[in-house]
Amino acid sequence: MSAIAAVKPKMTDYLYHYPPLLAGKLVKRYKRFFAEVELVSGEVVTAHCPNTGPMAGVSTVGSPVYVSESNSPTRKLRYTLEMIEVYDNQPTWVGVNTNLPNRVIQLALVNKLIPKLGDYSEIRGEVPYGQDKKSRIDFLLAGADKPIYVEVKSTTWAQGELVLFPDTVTTRGQKHLKELMALLPDAVPVMLYFINRADCPYFAPGDRGDPTYGKLFREAIALGVTVLPCRFEISPVGIRYLGLAELKLP
Repeated sequence: MSAIAAVKPKMTDYLYHYPPLLAGKLVKRYKRFFAEVELVSGEVVTAHCPNTGPMAGVSTVGSPVYVSESNSPTRKLRYTLEMIEVYDNQPTWVGVNTNLPNRVIQLALVNKLIPKLGDYSEIRGEVPYGQDKKSRIDFLLAGADKPIYVEVKSTTWAQGELVLFPDTVTTRGQKHLKELMALLPDAVPVMLYFINRADCPYFAPGDRGDPTYGKLFREAIALGVTVLPCRFEISPVGIRYLGLAELKLP
């Protein structure tokens, strides 16, 4: 609940720089948390897959991937699957490490790269909120007329140039939408979608993945919840912010 120090990183085109990565190709993904990867050396390794969802369209066997390597003695798996290349619209790297979006959004908030969030002077992370304070908002921005509550969701599911969230039923996501709506009118609730690929300029709710979420999404917008679909370019070097996708409501 402590405030996040507003210390700006060195300003480059990249919000986030990856550590040195190892190239390979996906052999298989299994048991949600694991991916077998054949490195360019020919060695086949088991990598941790931080994205536990279906990863619809972004787990094709044989696709080029990059993994990071850790020498930590406490790690069960030495490698982490970071990104995979897809060819839906054009060759595009898709970020699959769901541990990164909040770190990248924190940097974007510190640098005030998203003007639609308004004026704020303080950033707090993981602040309890909701019914009985049993949930935690990803970021609470203070210093504006009203507190700004920002929930972050990462998405990779694409249909053509349209990226969607969610790709499967998410009762947790439904709960977050309800809790954001309950903050009105005393606060500014924001649902921020981290679009983990650069080839999709449009965003929509994933009605086919979770019809209930789609209904709640539309209800949230009607009540005044701010929706920010933020586009990011993923590359083996780092992550760039591209601005907002256009919202489509079929």
